Amino acid sequence: MFGAKLKMIDPSSALPGRDAAMPVDEHHAVFPERRIVPPFPEGLATAVVGMGCFWGAERVFWQTEGVWTTAVGYAGGYTPNPTYEEVCSGLTGHTEAVLVVFDPEKVSYAQVLKAFWENHDPTQGMRQGNDLGTQYRSAIYYTDDQQKAQAEASREAFQRALAAADEGEITTEIAPLDHFYYAETYHQQYLSDAKNPNGYCGLGGTGVSCPVGLGVDG
Repeated sequence: MFGAKLKMIDPSSALPGRDAAMPVDEHHAVFPERRIVPPFPEGLATAVVGMGCFWGAERVFWQTEGVWTTAVGYAGGYTPNPTYEEVCSGLTGHTEAVLVVFDPEKVSYAQVLKAFWENHDPTQGMRQGNDLGTQYRSAIYYTDDQQKAQAEASREAFQRALAAADEGEITTEIAPLDHFYYAETYHQQYLSDAKNPNGYCGLGGTGVSCPVGLGVDG
């Protein structure tokens, strides 16, 4: 059973999903004046990453200076508008993902990636700590060629840092963003003070710092 969940589903075998999008509370639990669904204020940029259980991952980013809003959802798979239970079955191909909406005048995409690399272990394949399954894989989903180049450069830089610390090989998936499907409202800002401030967080970094500099910053 666990072996099957550690292998990506073939697209032809994925669950069919549905046409209707998941209904979701449109406002952020921590910043209630801010939306988690478009439209967003002009001048903001977006990033989508997966780093294990999305509860703790989202908290990392809403606590990052320059991030305007965040949301959790599903990306990188095949099933349209999946439910949490479907994603956890391993039969949709999705990873648990975080949408990060940020002000590039206050925090760069490279700095968003730095927070991504340092707050989970990107060497674990289809798992993160005790969380096993394809939905917990490490991933960066880029929206344009510039994000792709920066994501690849940051991976190379962090791999050098990991090698210097005798850590393993990065298994992070870097792929174009096809679609970000919002998760159910109860997952949004799950670890906020208003919901479950002491809830489960499976994140654990490697303790290695990710360099941000020439060829990475932007």
